[in-house]
Amino acid sequence: MTAPAGSLLAAEGLRKTYGPTVALDGAEFSIHAGEVVALMGPSGSGKSTLLHCLAGIVTPDAGSIVYAGREMSGMTDAERSALRRSEFGFVFQFGQLVPELTCVENVALPLRLSGTPRKEAEKTGRDWMARLEVDELAKKRPGEVSGGQGQRVAVARALVTGPRVVFADEPTGALDSLNGERVMELLTDAARSTNAAVVLVTHEARVAAYSDREIVVRDGKSRDMERAV
Repeated sequence: MTAPAGSLLAAEGLRKTYGPTVALDGAEFSIHAGEVVALMGPSGSGKSTLLHCLAGIVTPDAGSIVYAGREMSGMTDAERSALRRSEFGFVFQFGQLVPELTCVENVALPLRLSGTPRKEAEKTGRDWMARLEVDELAKKRPGEVSGGQGQRVAVARALVTGPRVVFADEPTGALDSLNGERVMELLTDAARSTNAAVVLVTHEARVAAYSDREIVVRDGKSRDMERAV
């Protein structure tokens, strides 16, 4: 596969089945550095499977994914794991913070897993918490903060390593509209400030409105709305 000119991450002809169920059926995708692309579609359309394939979490049955000029199928499991630790960041619907750790320890965790000393990792974590407007929660545990606050902590954790791509799977799905919009503002502003690309899975038009481009996924196929116009 030859990735579209200038793209950071691109996929072509992705197919993925789970038994008799076809999750992806020839899906395509591309994103540039600093771009926010929303994957939209109804429940069961294949958009989360597409995100998981792009992130190297799930291996497609067929098709090609190129990241930073390298074909991901040619990478070892260890190389893909290293990408997810250092060059990819993740935000999930329910945050998935570690309840036993404080908020700053959660944010610093990706750095600690990569070998950064505790003091340095937590300083960087606090800096990102300040940018996400939750630095006052550093010593609290996830069970002691609100859903909106916890999701901002999760965004800080996703950005703490300086990733080149952030994968956000329904990041506002568990929040009310006010908190959801603030999380999206902070996520997209912070990512753009570091020229990170954001792959955003959502079924909500108000969330997709924060993206630069929308790709609709339906029945495992993708349609780039910008190119469709």
